[in-house]
Amino acid sequence: MSSDLIIDVTPSEIVIALQENKKLVELTRERSGAKFAVGDIYLGKVKKIMPSLNAAFIDVGYSKDAFLHYLDMGPQFATLNKFLRIATSRKNRIFSIARIQSEPDINKEGKVNELLKVGQKILVQVAKEPISTKGPRLTSEISIAGRNMVLIPFSDKISVSQKIRSNEEKSRLKKLIQSIKPRKYGVIIRTVAEGKKVAELDQELRRLVDKWESSFNKLGRAQAPSLIIGEMDRTTALLRDIYHSDFSSIIVNDQTASEEIADYIGSIEPEKRKIVKHYNGRLPIFEHYGIDKQIKGSFGKTVSFKDGAYLIVEHTEAFHVIDVNSGNRARAGNDQESNALDVNLAACDEIARQLRLRDMGGIIVIDFIDMHVSANRQKVNEHMKEVMAQDRTKHNILPLSKFCLMQITRQRVRPEENIETAENCPTCNGTGKIVPSILFADELESKVRYALKELNKKKLLLKVHPFLAAYLTKGFKSPRNRWYFQYLRWVKVEANSASTLLEYHFYDEGMEEIII
Repeated sequence: MSSDLIIDVTPSEIVIALQENKKLVELTRERSGAKFAVGDIYLGKVKKIMPSLNAAFIDVGYSKDAFLHYLDMGPQFATLNKFLRIATSRKNRIFSIARIQSEPDINKEGKVNELLKVGQKILVQVAKEPISTKGPRLTSEISIAGRNMVLIPFSDKISVSQKIRSNEEKSRLKKLIQSIKPRKYGVIIRTVAEGKKVAELDQELRRLVDKWESSFNKLGRAQAPSLIIGEMDRTTALLRDIYHSDFSSIIVNDQTASEEIADYIGSIEPEKRKIVKHYNGRLPIFEHYGIDKQIKGSFGKTVSFKDGAYLIVEHTEAFHVIDVNSGNRARAGNDQESNALDVNLAACDEIARQLRLRDMGGIIVIDFIDMHVSANRQKVNEHMKEVMAQDRTKHNILPLSKFCLMQITRQRVRPEENIETAENCPTCNGTGKIVPSILFADELESKVRYALKELNKKKLLLKVHPFLAAYLTKGFKSPRNRWYFQYLRWVKVEANSASTLLEYHFYDEGMEEIII
């Protein structure tokens, strides 16, 4: 399986599209200057204790107070709290947490008001980003993720990913990490560490320890609430989690970002640095590589997937519902049961893709086409588990019921990706009434005249739908040629397939949009 990453960098956000075998499977957006990402570590302040929930609300600087449950405080919370008191005291300077004597683990059955009080400073990490009206979900079990391992301060445990099948390799990695890790640090060894040499693992471990210990000085000067350790940008974080040797290309439309990603890939696999390429083509990068078209076809309420079959995707406050429909699909000579099985198996592939693409979380209920043979229901269940194995997000799949309903729970840590693909009528803007189309050319010409004469623009770029671009540019007597002879300035017309039929945008020579 080949994987490609297409990255669209704009001043306001970075959009990351992951393709597997040229099919879009993940779409991630990172707004410039975005805060409260999963992995960010904050010095917060306790705002409210909720004994009935056994939880507390923490001020980390977000508009809504963040939520911390007692069970998310971690067994080493008392030791972490002791470290925080020492680090924020001006009389003490910490150079290594190995010097801090560990406190006993907190009681699993304890109460939050036994450990926290209003106004208390607390060190927390974002476990779930703000979603809808809710603030961030927090944990006090601090961890710092690397590519090959996850570092856990104040813990001495070493765990190995269950996806590493070889017991000999598990034992080797565990002994290796045990021999090189500092005291008072625990480590979770990730799947990609399989087969790695000691030098590479030691280098990463030192880097993670240095990252944690860099917080010591920050804590001494910080005022709650404030960011102590920020997670790396989402592009690099995504690469850290998903990059593998099968990646065939990483294409970026920004030179600086391209160089940064190339440096990161070079640090992992020097021979793979060349797969990072800078795109500087005339068309927008997502249009050039067909991402825009896939987005239009993959989001929205109705999603087609095979021979006329389609999914209906509905969202409610409590859960998501996906209905599988065969549409006009029917194979001659096959009975209803065989057709239902064939459509349901194909639907599993598309549903697994949709869950990743939209990052749907919580409870998902899937209504498959009815099948009366239990062996067929088992085939669908096994196939769903197989295709969902590619999903990195934690999930649980329950077997099909006799009504062919399947329930999936999928961890939700970020807001769901929701793109509106339905377009307003380009002529009436949804009102049901339109102005005479003959007046549109006059309206466009008045805008051009205003930009060139009143605003005195030397150059003008007009982006329109391809049909409109053809009307404006074809022939000697085209409107564009007429504007040139009239105003003695050239108006560049560029076709943009993402535009609606009568949508248009003007840009000046600095590529700043002109609002007229």
